Amino acid sequence: MGFGVAIMVVLGIVVLIILWVIVKYNQLVAFRNRIQNAWSQIDVQLKRRYDLIPNLVETVKGYAKHESEVFEKVTEARAAGINATTPKEQGAAENQITGALKSLFAVAEAYPELKANENFMMLQEELSGTESKIAYSRQFYNDQVMTFNTIIQSFPSNIIASSFGFTEHEYFPMDDAARENVKVDFS
Repeated sequence: MGFGVAIMVVLGIVVLIILWVIVKYNQLVAFRNRIQNAWSQIDVQLKRRYDLIPNLVETVKGYAKHESEVFEKVTEARAAGINATTPKEQGAAENQITGALKSLFAVAEAYPELKANENFMMLQEELSGTESKIAYSRQFYNDQVMTFNTIIQSFPSNIIASSFGFTEHEYFPMDDAARENVKVDFS
């Protein structure tokens, strides 16, 4: 009778371990899918931003023809964003776009008739709303990455993660230059 009980205890432990592995694996899959979904949401908002930028640039160009350097920076930043493939590259490109757009809006401030233009105001408002959505999506993505990375780094989940090939995800970074105020000189 003692041998039968020992076998049942061992089988019970094995079953519990198998169930734990299944639960952890499914948890990792769920978080990986949340990260992919969060990145897709960022991608949607960035696409919207990229679609708005040329219209905004063209509207400002009509009023500020001699500000070609600002227009070039915005166009280059947009191209860098479209061509980025990793969260790190995308973050750097988005920070570049943010800085370029700050310069564009600073130029617009110098032209009262542009600020009164209905099309410009509508584009600026749409872009502002999109920027807010990007910021929220970026925060949500980074929160999901943090949770996922914490799980795959924590013992004993790290055993399951490494056994099934789960690897850390990159954060969507913001650099210090994007936090600085834009300096515009019209002299």
